This record gives sequence, C-alpha cells and structure tokens, in this order.
Amino acid sequence: MSDPTPLPESLLEDLRRVVGNDGLLTATADRWTYGYDNSRRQTLPGAVALPRTQAAIADIVSLCFAARVPLTVRGRGTGTTGAAVPPEGGLALSTEYLDAIVRIDAANRVAVVETGVTNQALQEAAGAAGFFWPPDPTSAAYCTVGGNLACNSAGPRAVKYGTPRENTLGLRAVTGEGASLRTGCYTTKGVVGFDLTRLLIGSEGALAVITEATLKLTPLPEAVTTMRATYRDMNSAAAAVSAIMAQPVVPRVLEFMDASAIAVVRDYADSDLPAQAGALLIIEADGPEAVLAHAAAALETAASNAGLVEFRAAADDAERKALWASRKALSPSLRRIAPGKINEDIVVPVSRMAALIDRLERLSTQHRVKIVSFGHAGNGNIHVNLLGDLSDDDEREQMHRCLADVFAAVLELEGTLSGEHGIGLEKKAFVGLEIEPATLEMMRRMKSCFDPADILNPGKQFPDPAGAG
Repeated sequence: MSDPTPLPESLLEDLRRVVGNDGLLTATADRWTYGYDNSRRQTLPGAVALPRTQAAIADIVSLCFAARVPLTVRGRGTGTTGAAVPPEGGLALSTEYLDAIVRIDAANRVAVVETGVTNQALQEAAGAAGFFWPPDPTSAAYCTVGGNLACNSAGPRAVKYGTPRENTLGLRAVTGEGASLRTGCYTTKGVVGFDLTRLLIGSEGALAVITEATLKLTPLPEAVTTMRATYRDMNSAAAAVSAIMAQPVVPRVLEFMDASAIAVVRDYADSDLPAQAGALLIIEADGPEAVLAHAAAALETAASNAGLVEFRAAADDAERKALWASRKALSPSLRRIAPGKINEDIVVPVSRMAALIDRLERLSTQHRVKIVSFGHAGNGNIHVNLLGDLSDDDEREQMHRCLADVFAAVLELEGTLSGEHGIGLEKKAFVGLEIEPATLEMMRRMKSCFDPADILNPGKQFPDPAGAG
C-alpha cells in the first residue's frame, strides 16, 4: 500500500481552524487507523478530522467542496461492505466525538441524539426512562446510531418493530456543498414536503452527512418469552416461518440456522440440539405478562408441523440463554473455521426461503464452496457465508463465481441483494442486476442534487460505467 502525501497544507490549516490541532490527524499511523472497516478493505486517507460540533461538520464539508477533496464519514467502522473506507488521499471524518444524547423525551416517546452515539449508549439512556430504540444489530455495543442510519441496519427485532427507517422521525444533515438541512418532524404523523428522512437513511453517507437524529422510542416490554424449535429439514422450518408470520401474534425475534450452520456448531462448540435437527428457529415474543402465555401458545401452534423434531420454551433466564447458545456459538465457530469467509446478507420473500436454501446447497456442490446460512427468518433476511481462503487466488476466484450465482438466485426468487449491510464497494458491481438503468440514472441525478461535486463517499453504491476501471 502506498503512503500518499497528506492533503494540501492550505486546506489542513483551514481544517485546523475548524477542529483545532488535536482534531486533525495527519501522522501516517493515525491515518491508517481510520482507513478500514469490517470488510477488510483498507486505504490511507490524506487526513482525519474529528469534529466535536455539528457546525464544525458543515464547515469541514464546505472546505472539502471548495477544494474538491473527497470526504468519507465514518462511525466505528463495523460495516462489512467498505462503505466507511475513504478514497486514498481523501479526508476521513469520524463522528466519534459527536456523541451527545440531546434529550430523552419520555412524554412524546422521542430521543434526539448526535450520530456518534453508540447504539448501546442510546439503549441505556432510553431504558432508564422505560423505552428502547428497536434497531439492534449484532454490533450494537460498539456501532453508532449514524452507522445504523447510513446502512438502515436493523437486527433481529426488525421482524416486529421495523428498521431505522420506521423508527426515525427526522434528521439534521449537511449536503455535499456544506448546506445544513432539517428533514422530517418531531411528531409521529407528518406529510409536509418530500420524505427526505427515509431517502437519507440507507444512503451510506453519499447524499449528506447525518449529524443528528430524532428517533421514535418504544416502551420496554413487560415480559419476554423465548422458544426454540428444531426441524428435520429446512423445508419444514420454512413452512413454520410462513405459518408464524401469517397469524396475528407477531414474534419480536424469529431467527434460523440451516443444516450446515448446525453442523458447524456441533463440530466446534457444545450443543444440546437433537441428533435429527436439520434446521432450527429461535422464536421470541414480548408484551404484557398477562397475555404472553397466549402469545407463546399461538406461536407454538404455528411452529408445529410434521417436520418438527423438538419444541422447547425457556422457563427462566438460564434456560433462555441455553436455548440461544447454539445461535450465539455460530459466528465465533465460523471465524475459527474460515477467518477469510465471505459474509453476505440477502433477502427473499419468506415463502421462498426453502427454495433459496435448496439453491444454495446445489451451488455449494457445483462450486465446491461450503455455504453456511443463518439469519432473520421473519423477514427473509439471510446471512449467507461462503467459507474458504481468500488469500488463495484460485479459491478466491471460485468463491466469487459462487457468490455471483448466489446473487442471481436471489433475484430470480424476487429477493434483494442486501437487507442491512448495504452496498459500499463490495456489492456495487451487482447493483445493476437488481436496479434497472432508468432508476439508476434517477438515483445518480439525485446524488448530484445533494452532492454536485461528488465529494461524499464517491465511488460507492453505483456500478462503474461500462468500460470504466
């Protein structure tokens, strides 16, 4: 990797006036620290800005716009697609010090936070007032609200409570010209103007830098019950998912593991799963204590079919942890087997999950690539893991050929290429398979309205023009 010269000294001096000497990092070692995310991609930015106020962000963007310097905003770098990896020699803007919880308004079920706040810090502040913010990605202890908004990252509770788009009322943001915007409103109903809030959420910092969010809170449930159902095969589990989602009691969590995932856990961790288990579901319901028994019974009835091997319900917190143990052991086991695995998140209609798993099994055999799948069954969001050694040229090429066929299968089943990880650099070459040219052109025109000089996270999300690169 090369070590480009830091940004022009005149721009660095202007940036120092905005963020102070300790708010601008130019040493090579410091810059490397902000040049990667969980995609394992890494580049060396020309400098790193650490603003402490929203006004400073507007000034920074204005300076970059005038100098035509690319700028990439980042939270804690937990994303997996390279969306937070800056262009080489550009400016990385970290929101780590923009971490104020402005207010928790219990009377109106609203939280106002700066976007460098971690998901966990928000949950703790909201929890003290009797509320929670529904999005709960796996990295919640470390990821930022801004990162959650950038990728519309949701987690298991989305099946009942929705994604950040459904749980955000308004935003403050800075466009690529340095103009400050307010979008949305403070109320749960409002139809004045275009819905720029939902447009900015999921845009991965390519339209504007989100600096503050007004979030919709939900009261903490009185009680939670956890159940685990194991099945002979994925077809039986998928039929149960469709039945569960077709009846009135909506689970707060509906997770699944396929046969390959179960085999991994059996090989690399302690497991109490029945020998016949070829798929499993983790089901949770929440709500008032008085109605939870009825909800659990309804979910058990819906989950029961001829392929059911075992159904267990937790009587206490210790049993709840035991039921989750296999699912919790999966990710560490996968990292142990294949630290260089490809991890993609795709979505298909719930009724087609079994068909996709069947296709994945055939692709695994065809390409000689082990595929392990698990994820959020209630909305068809499947984490497809291709195991192999990416450092081996032949193996890497085989894995990427397999991945292309996986994406083709997803689209044939009327699915989508990402549910919550986003596009970034990793998936941009495939976007044209899902989005037709006229729609892509409209999206590019919208990008130019928000960011006319194309300085915000350039080179991400859109497929390269024909013949480029």
